[in-house]
Amino acid sequence: MKIRFLIVLLITTFSYSQEFTITGKILNTESQPLESATVYVEKIADSSLMTYTISEKDGAFLLKGNTENNSANLFVSYAGFKPYRKQIDITKSQDVGTIQLEVMDNALDEVTLTASRAPITIKKDTLEFNANSFNTRQDANLEELMKKLPGVEVDSDGNITVNGKPVSRILVNGKEFFGNDPKIATKNLPKEIIDKIQVTDTKTKSEEFTGKAGDPDNKTINIELKEDKNKGYFSRLTAGGGTDERYELSGIANYFKDDLRVSVLASSNNINSSGFSFDEVFDMMGGNARSIRFNSNGSFSINGNGFGSNNGITKSETAGFNFVNEWENDMELSADYFYGGNDTETRTRVERENILPDSRYFTNSLSSSNLINDSHRANLRYEVEFDTLTKLSVTPRFNANIGISFRDRYEENLDENMNLQNTSVIDEMEELNSADFSNNIDFIKRFGSRGSYLQIDVNHSHSTQENENIYFSESNFLNNVDNNEIQDQLIDQDENTNSFGAGISKRNVLAQKLFLDLNYDFSTSKSRNTRNVFDAVDGDYTNFNELLSNDFEVKSFKHTPNAGINYEGEVWRVDTEIGLLNTTLKTDNFINDISFDNTYNNIFIDADIRYSIERSKSISLGYSTNAEVPSVRQLQPVEDRTNPFNIIVGNPELEPTFNQRVNFNFRNFDFATRSGFFAYMYANFTNNQVVATSSVENFVRTTTYTNVDGVINGNLGGSYSKTFKKDARELRLRLRMNTGYNRNVGFINAVKYTSDQFNLSPGFQLTYAIDELLEINPGYTLNYNDIEYDINSGRDQSYTNHTLSLETTTYWPKNIVFGNDISYNRFGNVSPGFDNTSLLWNMSLGYQFLKDNATLKVKVYDLLDQNVDTRRLVGDDYIQDVNNLVLQRYAMLSFTYKLSSFGGGKAPQGRNRIIRM
Repeated sequence: MKIRFLIVLLITTFSYSQEFTITGKILNTESQPLESATVYVEKIADSSLMTYTISEKDGAFLLKGNTENNSANLFVSYAGFKPYRKQIDITKSQDVGTIQLEVMDNALDEVTLTASRAPITIKKDTLEFNANSFNTRQDANLEELMKKLPGVEVDSDGNITVNGKPVSRILVNGKEFFGNDPKIATKNLPKEIIDKIQVTDTKTKSEEFTGKAGDPDNKTINIELKEDKNKGYFSRLTAGGGTDERYELSGIANYFKDDLRVSVLASSNNINSSGFSFDEVFDMMGGNARSIRFNSNGSFSINGNGFGSNNGITKSETAGFNFVNEWENDMELSADYFYGGNDTETRTRVERENILPDSRYFTNSLSSSNLINDSHRANLRYEVEFDTLTKLSVTPRFNANIGISFRDRYEENLDENMNLQNTSVIDEMEELNSADFSNNIDFIKRFGSRGSYLQIDVNHSHSTQENENIYFSESNFLNNVDNNEIQDQLIDQDENTNSFGAGISKRNVLAQKLFLDLNYDFSTSKSRNTRNVFDAVDGDYTNFNELLSNDFEVKSFKHTPNAGINYEGEVWRVDTEIGLLNTTLKTDNFINDISFDNTYNNIFIDADIRYSIERSKSISLGYSTNAEVPSVRQLQPVEDRTNPFNIIVGNPELEPTFNQRVNFNFRNFDFATRSGFFAYMYANFTNNQVVATSSVENFVRTTTYTNVDGVINGNLGGSYSKTFKKDARELRLRLRMNTGYNRNVGFINAVKYTSDQFNLSPGFQLTYAIDELLEINPGYTLNYNDIEYDINSGRDQSYTNHTLSLETTTYWPKNIVFGNDISYNRFGNVSPGFDNTSLLWNMSLGYQFLKDNATLKVKVYDLLDQNVDTRRLVGDDYIQDVNNLVLQRYAMLSFTYKLSSFGGGKAPQGRNRIIRM
């Protein structure tokens, strides 16, 4: 009832003003219709945007708005044409008739066009927003700005979609901003320096150079900075201390000068934050009190710590820098380095029901760990254009991790009548070291301007991992004491992997926008895993255990010759690649002198068809095949007894998995009504899927792997969004629905089984905002799960989970920011002893001063001290409830200071305004 009342209340706020509709048609001087012209209305008093739309194929437009003003300025903008401007009276409905645009023919017209920039512009393959046309708070960041853009959605985790398509990259002036983490840009770039936001299909560097069409199902956002703000710096420093010795320190500084950009960041905290994804209201605490994730296999996880998916409590120290520059001789260099030091403590309680063909048994466990890890990541990209048709790029990458882990675990197994059968105690100390180096060389030669090119790419990678584990376990069998066992061992394991790949592609022009593509790709990988186990003798690890040791090597070779006819029109787009998928898999067991060598041939297909009904309405259909080689762990024929009650051994006779995928997408966004609809479907059909085959004896599970056919998984869903706007008030509605289905196949005690899992998850989210006053975000998600097991139908189950959230932020009185983030969850069919409800409330109260550059803030995490992390996982032959250690209630006082200077002077303060020339 409360949600229903809130919806009615918010909608009625739009009824006390004048609704208006304006229609007309946009033509050129030859009376031909102009599609995708921008039509918009501004207030006369301050030139603030009231509403806008885009013209259809026939040039017709429908402009809807809601205002208390009696008159306004009507604008029409189209690339290459003189802008049109007319003052109109606001009436309920009016037709302005035909508007003819004249071709822009001189520099003065170009200046005039720039001076009256449209809020949105649609070019050939780019959707462009004018940042100044969308009102936000004075100190808003890029994320807040994007939430105002039509068709753009930003979820509670900071993930972005545009008209239903995910955003995979964010660029600044065409260059990556701190590698491949978009959230560093969205959380840290201030709106005041942003000129335009451009949305395009995601392209690789080679696709950008050759002009080849990009991926229409993934989007890239490019942030164009204002010319007068592209020389200068901006920075932010935050320091905070709280109860229970909680603290946060973070700083980021960015320097811009034309094509040169240098960024430096660092942080330290013990509140599970990376320190870079900074929230304006909650700082490093995050603005999402609870993230509940529902998976298509029927499982859900609730991350009550508000910091993404990290369980436990982490103290982290991070630092990094990013350098980008471009020189006049067509050379470009980008480099970045990140250091991360983490000290993570976890504690986990698990209650698991194991399903057998004719019975069941139960496993309970308590475990804890402490991982101390240092990581290093470095990336470099060097590009040079020898001429306008020839380009070479070199991209080396390096990653390293050095860590030590302390782990302990208690586990017990009970029979169907809950009688204790066996127990185990495990204690481990493991040193972990890994390093990975890779390099990619890409050479492209274009031929003419019609799209023909030759591309050659070569890549190589080398990775090494060293683990040294001092392992102790004691297992006790209550009904068979002869099986009692103590393991006191040193496990020394090294794995080295070398990979090499090469490809050549030739595109030939058959006709305008019609191409013949010839491709050949080759990849090979060699992984060698050496596992040496030594049993303790008189306190020294000197007794070599041959049974548990192994020296194993896996080699794979993949050849993929293919050809395709591709058409890249504006209405139709057809991409086809058909060829042979030839895979060779070789394994060598050096200790037992056993080898396997097999070759497999499958058809290779990668085909997509896309039909653009209109500029913002499209349908796409795709089909693809792929083969994947099993992992070394799945292939290596040696027992892993580090869990005495779950012994794992690989199978060197496994075959590569062959997958077929079908996908369908429909997208439509109506700029006139500010409404969008997105529907999707995908299905995967897998043969030779690598699955576990287990046998249980005396409540000890022994697991190996085999190939099976008939594995299916898929999703079907959609979303609808609509925005209502009246002057400074805005209401955004988002509805979504997702259904998932999984059919899995496996073996337990030599009996083949299937499990069918169905998931249904509808939800909605509302946003009601009054510019610079308040923002309210209620939301609700239902998750229904139905699981059927053919091995034991008596364990079929259905359950429903609910999550209800409310986020509020107010900016009144002046200079006061008050934020609340509340989430209530109710979990169905959770085992006794696990909380089936939770209520989490984060609160923040901030005061801004020194011209809004300084903020003093009091924050409380988990105000009601009810934070829990509960998960129900439903597998092919088990049902499991998990409870993890999470961060508990604390209060913190923090101080943030922002410093910026652009164009040689201090950044302008005051209210955001649309500035006209």
